[in-house]
Amino acid sequence: MNFTRDEIIETIRMVQAENLDIRTITLGVSLRDCAADSIEAAARKVYDKLLSAGCELVPVARKLETEFGIPIINKRISVTPIAMVAESSREKDYTPIALAMDRAAEELGIDFIGGFSAMVQKGFTKGDINLINSIPDALSSTSKVCSSVNVASSRAGINMDAVRAMGRIIKRTAELTAADDGIGCAKLVVFANAVEDNPFMAGAFHGPGEPETAVNIGISGPGVVNTVVRRLPKDADFGELSEAVKRMAFKITRAGELIGREAARRLGASFGIIDLSLAPTPAVGDSIANILEAMGLERCGAPGTTAALALLNDAVKKGGAMATSYVGGLSGAFIPVSEDAGMIRAASEGALTLEKLEAMTCVCSVGLDMIAIPGDTPEETISAVIADEMAIGVINRKTTAVRIIPAPGKKAGDFVEFGGLLGRAPVMRVNTFDASVFIRRGGQIPPPIQSLTN
Repeated sequence: MNFTRDEIIETIRMVQAENLDIRTITLGVSLRDCAADSIEAAARKVYDKLLSAGCELVPVARKLETEFGIPIINKRISVTPIAMVAESSREKDYTPIALAMDRAAEELGIDFIGGFSAMVQKGFTKGDINLINSIPDALSSTSKVCSSVNVASSRAGINMDAVRAMGRIIKRTAELTAADDGIGCAKLVVFANAVEDNPFMAGAFHGPGEPETAVNIGISGPGVVNTVVRRLPKDADFGELSEAVKRMAFKITRAGELIGREAARRLGASFGIIDLSLAPTPAVGDSIANILEAMGLERCGAPGTTAALALLNDAVKKGGAMATSYVGGLSGAFIPVSEDAGMIRAASEGALTLEKLEAMTCVCSVGLDMIAIPGDTPEETISAVIADEMAIGVINRKTTAVRIIPAPGKKAGDFVEFGGLLGRAPVMRVNTFDASVFIRRGGQIPPPIQSLTN
């Protein structure tokens, strides 16, 4: 790839003044050869494979930061869904594998490792059930391990038995990490239509269709896009607004692909995808909410917010797709409440409600993300929130997710503190009308008619 002098100068400016960064370099590692007839043996294989495959990830990333002058914020690894790896083991508790993953992550110096995961959109295997039941202990006894469960797809419908189970699992995970405001739940995602090449935690895993190792890049740049939007005249029409965002997404993606290809070459891995997602941080000026407000909304959550987010998401995808042939992952705009200073403010002021966030997920990259709710919220209510979000994903044939934290001992209006990129979040009010009879029906919500596309 060749860059012009002007592109290089502009990239330097975006890094220095507008928080441009590579949000994550994620090395996907296949663990399909780590199965064993005991959990201890599988855990040893997983640990050894990770140390072997990932030993150069952090050194290479640091060299690239120095050489290209673009910060790489997170160095991560994603692995084959552990339910598949551990299923041939005799034991039912898969926590030892999570502990082995955590030890490897510590030794390698990476930030997170994802893939303590199961795919149950159409039903459970023995390994899936064991994995799901192991999640609370696994996440409460590790610091870097992330977990995900795919409970729905547009092809299969919604596994409501899995949805009900995840309400229970989330509550139990929160209880086991109560001393830290339920932080275990911040490392757990429930998906519809999960993608196999997602570099972003907590939902990253290395899908069974992926190569032995692959480098996936997650770019960012809300601050850069915010600056572009604010520079436009107040009377610029929506066509001009979209064009400005598209041009900036193109430039950001070009920088991301350069880093990704060079990282893959040096690591001896396949180059996977560029995830275009605008991923915010708690830092002031690095906010999706601020971009929406720069478009003309008094506060994120005001009427018009969903339309503004739809425009932003579409323009980011169009610009990125022109810059690379390897767009993948989730790509678009994330709206995690605790990780976005503007979202935190909007939720604190009452402009942004759980119901409005749900509407916004119809047009954003993922779904209800990093949302704290009262700790006494019933598990059936949590399951019902998950079911609603899964329905949005299934009907619209898009990835949706729920990362929700029932904060122990907290009520609406309180705050939870997670620190770092996970930030802080206001505890949001949840509709208290009962959905337990609906959730307890169980079974499978059939796939929609749109699934008949062959």
